[in-house]
Parts: sequence; structure tokens; C-alpha cells
Amino acid sequence: MQIFIEAIDLNIWETIEIGPYVPTIVDASTSTTTEKPRDKWSEEDRRRVQYNLKAKNIITSAIGIDEYFRVSNYSNAKEMWDTLQLTHEGTTDVKRSRVNTLTHEYELFRMNTNEKSMQKRFTHIVNHLVSLGKSFPNEDLINKVLICLSRE
Repeated sequence: MQIFIEAIDLNIWETIEIGPYVPTIVDASTSTTTEKPRDKWSEEDRRRVQYNLKAKNIITSAIGIDEYFRVSNYSNAKEMWDTLQLTHEGTTDVKRSRVNTLTHEYELFRMNTNEKSMQKRFTHIVNHLVSLGKSFPNEDLINKVLICLSRE
């Protein structure tokens, strides 16, 4: 999803990562910041606020009905994204546990007897580990596959 949104507009992805832009006014006499009334927004303010609306539209268009009901009440795209990310990726402890399990699978990886989809199974494990932040030099991956090949 990140690649898709960045391809549309990097500013939209930035809004999802950082949060929405809120136009404000600084009162010089009291040094307080207040939200700028909508009728006082500049074109730049409107353009930057629009990024959040576009991001919300993209996210809600890309998810199923169950996820939609989970995030539809949020006021900005960052809250929506954070909730979806937590739901699908889990907490830090869950990620760490997943990395440990997948690393164990990677280390014990062997070609099964009469297996025709070893590459697919291997790629699946490696891709999951990469998505969780683990990296592998190509040389290590090639060596791992060669070691795992059956002698038959």
C-alpha cells in the first residue's frame, strides 16, 4: 500500500506517517496558537489539508468491510493507518516473536522429499523476514538454497 500511495503523491504518504496538517494562527500578543477558521485558509492551507482527505479515501477504498468498520470513525489517515498496522502486524512483541519463529524456519530450511515448490516456500519465509526488518545479502540466500538442495 505504501508504494501505491507514494506513487500517487509523496505528500499523501507523509500525511499518513506524520499526521494531518492543521492550519493555525499564532496570536503575537499572547504567543498562543489556535486553529485557523476555514474561511481564512489560504490555497496552500487547503491543499495541505486535502492530503489527509485523499489519504483517508485511498485507505478506505482499499480495505474490506470489516477493516472499514474498524477505522471509519477516525478523523485522520494516520489514526486509520496505525490501527490497521497494529491489527495486521501486531505489537513489537508479536513482531519479535514472528521474527524468531521465521528465523528458526529459515535456519532449519531443507528441501522436502519430492518437493516441487521449494523456491516458493523459501521465498515466502525470506519475504516475511524482510518485511519485518531482517535483511539478507544475496550471497547468503544463494548459499542457503544450494545447501538445501537434494542430492537426488
